[in-house]
Amino acid sequence: MGQAKLGDTVTVHYTGKLDDGTVFDSSEGKEPLEFAIGAGNVIPGFEQAVIGMSPGDAITTTIPSDEAYGPYYDDRVVVIDRQQIPSDLSVDIGAQLQIQQDGFVIPVVVTDLTESEVTLDANHPLAGEDLTFEIRLVTIGA
Repeated sequence: MGQAKLGDTVTVHYTGKLDDGTVFDSSEGKEPLEFAIGAGNVIPGFEQAVIGMSPGDAITTTIPSDEAYGPYYDDRVVVIDRQQIPSDLSVDIGAQLQIQQDGFVIPVVVTDLTESEVTLDANHPLAGEDLTFEIRLVTIGA
């Protein structure tokens, strides 16, 4: 049985947890996640954790935020006048929107609402978080 290496396409089952034990994502009960190691389709720390595993191996690894979704940046949070939101668009806390800035489309999450203002956060929801993954390697392809 081989070991996973850079360039291999692998399938894994995983469960991701925050420091407090909250599960934020899992493949259990679904098809396993398939990705090519080194292609950049999953966070770098996750790829590194799979390298050297053989099918059937299982590990638990903690990935620091800088190898996951990066630090949380306060300057990616903006407060805008509620009148800047189209009147036909209903927004609630947790709503995911897209804004355009300098020709780029940026995904944001509504994190606070008042009568006159809307707070938008462009950080990834897991930015600044160390993530713990339970990973089980299912297959190694070519």
